[in-house]
Amino acid sequence: MLLEFDEQDGLIRDRSLLDPNYIVSEDRIVGRDEQLQEVTKMLRVALGDNRPPNLFLYGPSGTGKSLITKAVCKNISRICDSRDIKFGTIEVNCQDLDTLGVAVYELAQQAADEAGVDVEVPKHGVATKEKWDELYRIVNENFDSVVFVLDELDMLVGRRDKQEPAFSRLLYQLSRAGAADDLTAYLSVVAISNDTKMMESVGSRALSSFTPEDVHFDDYDANQLQAILRRRQDAFHDGVVEDDVIPLAAAFAAQTHGDARKAIDLMRVAGELAEREGDDRVREEHVRQAQDKVEKNRVLEVVRGISTQKKLCLYATAAVASETKDGTARSTSGYRVYQYLTDSIDADQYQQESYVNKMKELTTYSLVDFERRSHGPSSGMFLEFQFGERPETILDTLREDSRLKMVSDDEVTSVVRAQLRNET
Repeated sequence: MLLEFDEQDGLIRDRSLLDPNYIVSEDRIVGRDEQLQEVTKMLRVALGDNRPPNLFLYGPSGTGKSLITKAVCKNISRICDSRDIKFGTIEVNCQDLDTLGVAVYELAQQAADEAGVDVEVPKHGVATKEKWDELYRIVNENFDSVVFVLDELDMLVGRRDKQEPAFSRLLYQLSRAGAADDLTAYLSVVAISNDTKMMESVGSRALSSFTPEDVHFDDYDANQLQAILRRRQDAFHDGVVEDDVIPLAAAFAAQTHGDARKAIDLMRVAGELAEREGDDRVREEHVRQAQDKVEKNRVLEVVRGISTQKKLCLYATAAVASETKDGTARSTSGYRVYQYLTDSIDADQYQQESYVNKMKELTTYSLVDFERRSHGPSSGMFLEFQFGERPETILDTLREDSRLKMVSDDEVTSVVRAQLRNET
C-alpha cells in the first residue's frame, strides 16, 4: 500500500514552503518591508562584533514577528561565519514553560544544541542559579555574540505566589548578565509577544535594564496574504493550483486577524486533501474543506490544555454567541449559561467576577476578544465577547470532553434563548 501511494504523482513539490515555521529567504517575505528593515538595521551591529540592542516585537499572531527575526539572524550567522565571529541564535517558545527554572534550563539546552556541546546540570533537583551559571558557561565558551529570541514571552507567567511574572525576572537577569560580568559574550534579547500591553507587566528594575527598541506588527490584509501565498505557490507543481484557490485562502485568513500562518496552513491542508482524493488539481472546494479542518484543529489544540472551569466558561459564552445575529455574547448572559452548565455536571460554580477573569485569560489564545459595553442606563456595564473562530466550531470541539458530553445540546440552547429574550 505504501509503495502504491509512493508511486502516485503528488501535487505538492516542496512541503517545506507550506510549513509556517520554515525560514524562507527574504525575497519571499512580503508586506513587512518596514519591519524587516528595522530588525535588520538593529541586529546587524553583531556583524562588527558589537552588542545589538534589545528588541520588543509585538502584534497579533501570524504577522511575521518570528519569521523575520529568524530570517535576519540566519543571514547574520552566515556572514559572521565568514568573518570568524562566533554568533549564535538561542530561541525558545515560552508557551509550554511554566517556571523560571524550566525556562533557564531550556535556554541552556538550546545554547548547547547551537554550540554542539552538552548541558552539564540536570533539569530538575538543582537551584535555578546553577542553571543560570551553566547557561553563562556555555555561552561564554562557545560564542562571541548571541541573540536570545523569546517567542510568546507573555505566556511565561510562572508561580502565582510571586509578585512579579516569570518573564519579567527572565528579562531582568538576561539584560543584567553583561553588566554583572557573568557574560563575556555580547548578548541581546528579542522579546516577541502577541500581547501589546505585555511591557506594562514588566517590573521597574527589569524595564530599566531591558530598555528595548519597539517594532510593531499589524494584521495582514487580504491582498498581502495573497502576495504571501503567491510567493509560496511553487511549493506545488506547475498548473495544479486553480486560480480561485489563493484568493479564497487569503480571504479566509484575513477574516481571522490576518494570520499568515493560517493562510499557509490552509494551502497545505487543501493540497493534502486534493492528493488524498486523487484529484489532479487543488480546487476551491478543497480550500473550504481545509478551512473547516484547520479551524477545528486550532481550537482543539488550544482547548485540550485548558482547565475544566475554563472549558465551561468558554462553552457557555460560545453557546450564547452561536445564537446571536452578530456572533457576540454578553458576559451577563454567558455567566447565566455557565451557572446552568456547572449545575448540570455538578461542578464547582464560581462567582461572576471569576467567570469574567477566566474569559479574559482566554484572550491570550486569540480565541476570543472583548469590549466593555453599556446598552443604556438601565442595563449597566458588561463585557461583550467576540470570537476569532466560529462559535459552532468551538462548541463542537468542547463537546469532545467527556463531562460536557453529559449536557443536552437542546437544553443549553433553550437556556441561551431564554437569556437572550431577557436581554431585550
